[in-house]
Amino acid sequence: MPPEYQVKTAPASADYNEIVPKAKDLEVRLQRTEQQLRLFQKVSRFMVRDMTLQEVLQGIVAMVVEFTECDSCLVYLCDREHLVLCASNTPHESQIGRVRLKLNEGLTGWVARERRLLAISREAYKDPRFKYFGELPEDSYESFLSAPVIARNRVVGVINVQYRQAHQHSGGEMELLTTLGEQVGCALALARIEPQLLETINHAELVLSSFVPAGPAPAARSRA
Repeated sequence: MPPEYQVKTAPASADYNEIVPKAKDLEVRLQRTEQQLRLFQKVSRFMVRDMTLQEVLQGIVAMVVEFTECDSCLVYLCDREHLVLCASNTPHESQIGRVRLKLNEGLTGWVARERRLLAISREAYKDPRFKYFGELPEDSYESFLSAPVIARNRVVGVINVQYRQAHQHSGGEMELLTTLGEQVGCALALARIEPQLLETINHAELVLSSFVPAGPAPAARSRA
């Protein structure tokens, strides 16, 4: 065969070297998605158990730390114009209920005020919005990821994830914390209902009382 008609094929090893890393990357992503799904399932089970709200929050915090491998997870809840530290994975027992900041203070206050996720991969303490507390070791942590806690379309708190070292937050981590903020909001809303009241409420009537039936279908036009 003349040289100009000869077809050069790449060695089979080249294709193998390209396919294997892609397959491994896909496998890792699938495993991470499965872990994320299991986390959401565990949080949902916490919400339907007969537990105190403090136990639910501490359980969620522990699961977030296990999944993200972060160094700190803090939950702040709204008390009128302030945010109050209510749950933590680190030994802040003396600070629970005592650390407070206004909605216009710090990175946490910004998240609550703007109703937006905030991700800072390094030197979070240098951000102009940062507020120094002194009582919390997290003041010196490099990385900061925070999402609002939402209940019935209202911000009722903030959940923070922090790392001592710089950390590039993935899209999956951001999505995870956003969803957890919504789940914590649901837990807060459910906590306002007494368990005994749940048994006496007419749930069907509750739904149907807000049901707006569709109007009559428009009459068909006759064709002359």
